[in-house]
Amino acid sequence: MKRICVVTGGCGFIGAYLVRKLIQLNWQVRVVDNCIRGEKSRLADVSNDINFFNCDIRDTSSLQLAFKSADVVFHLAAINGTENFYNQPELVLDVGIRGMLAVIDACRINNVPDLVVASSAEVYQTANIIPTDETVALTLPDSLNPRYSYGGSKIVSELIAFNYGKQYFRKVQVFRPHNVYGPNMGWKHVIPQFITRALACKAQNKTEFSIQGSGNETRSFAYVDDVIDGIIKMYEHGKHRNIYHIGNDQEVSIKNLVSMIAKTLNIELEIISNNIALGSVFRRCPDIKKIKNIGYKPQINLQQGIKLTCNWYMQNKNQNMLQNELL
Repeated sequence: MKRICVVTGGCGFIGAYLVRKLIQLNWQVRVVDNCIRGEKSRLADVSNDINFFNCDIRDTSSLQLAFKSADVVFHLAAINGTENFYNQPELVLDVGIRGMLAVIDACRINNVPDLVVASSAEVYQTANIIPTDETVALTLPDSLNPRYSYGGSKIVSELIAFNYGKQYFRKVQVFRPHNVYGPNMGWKHVIPQFITRALACKAQNKTEFSIQGSGNETRSFAYVDDVIDGIIKMYEHGKHRNIYHIGNDQEVSIKNLVSMIAKTLNIELEIISNNIALGSVFRRCPDIKKIKNIGYKPQINLQQGIKLTCNWYMQNKNQNMLQNELL
């Protein structure tokens, strides 16, 4: 008999990749998403292999049918995206916190034994130790800055998960993904924005390419297939009431990221620096030794991943044009 799992936010970027992987592993997969941000088209090729539940993650009663007899819930539903942090902080908080409480309640009502919760590197904001391991203190630098609506909601979600999980679950785990990227991740994150803007420069025969900050800021980007492998390894081999970083520990500066994208697209770009948004992080890199100890090892380096991602966005650039017309 197949094991049953639920993926909340299963039409999102990471969620859709996780759904496919779980199907490959012969799970019976249920997807919970109201597609406010997720896109059901991401699962079009596996629509016959899933049970889809269109419901609000904040509504416990609507979650109960989806959670019935489930062995594990992977809770990924959230309002992500920096633009949303600044423009819709109340929605980010509402979905993040009330959604977490509703998931906990629906799990308890249905006696779901295992819960896996997606957190974020945003819980650290500006970490004082880099590479950053799972024991570094979580921070909320300024409650007046709406950017921290997302990181704040994730800090609260971790508290809810672990404190309820102490009594009501067989296994509760939290993973903190760090700068995940790959094909079909949407159009409002840094890598797809850089790719589409670079393509526009190429089409218009322009070279000037503006960025926020000096370009010396760093991130450690993790290809989505590697991150999904990490989630599965954590669930299968990780411990109860534990946190795991999932990402890549190879740092790259933003200006080198632009250069890598430009080289992949066969274009020369001149980087123009601008002021950086208040609350942005200068450097971010996870320490991933803990998850490496249970078998995780990134397989796709940044150059390979950028090539795969650029290819997808070149093939689907008209989709971005259509989306902008609808906004």
